[in-house]
Amino acid sequence: MKTVVPCYYHLDVEISPERIGQVRRILTAHLRYWDLDVLVEPVCHCADALLRTIDAHAADKNATVEMWWNGRHLITAVQDHDRDLRPHYAPRGCLTQIAALSDGWGCCATGSGGKIIWFARRAPALDQAPLTPTGPAPALSTARELPPLDAPAAVPWSPGSPVPVG
Repeated sequence: MKTVVPCYYHLDVEISPERIGQVRRILTAHLRYWDLDVLVEPVCHCADALLRTIDAHAADKNATVEMWWNGRHLITAVQDHDRDLRPHYAPRGCLTQIAALSDGWGCCATGSGGKIIWFARRAPALDQAPLTPTGPAPALSTARELPPLDAPAAVPWSPGSPVPVG
């Protein structure tokens, strides 16, 4: 059985019609690399819908796309710099599509005057795969061992002299 390793991806992009297709290919490549082929179509469709709405309605075309895979769920978030949600709520707006294609979604305001819209998809085929535990990063004191207090002082070394061993 294959173990699952949590993954993260971050992309800053200036939205244009050409870039939306590029972002779709980038997200597809990452999902396939993470062995999440089953999620490619719904995730890319939802991300496309969000990016197209930003392209059509936002004054600032800069956006951030992030994906988190925790072994059971993939969370995708798109952040832009416009707080207006009305274009997303239109009768055929992207939030209707996201609600239909995701297991959950939400939005929140950012401190910089924008918003984040996120959606989550579960990967049913991987529900039983064991997660690979991630160990804590070493602290500075454990990353570099300190010599014992009773160790002899280091002998200065000069070029041409033998290297002390031991």
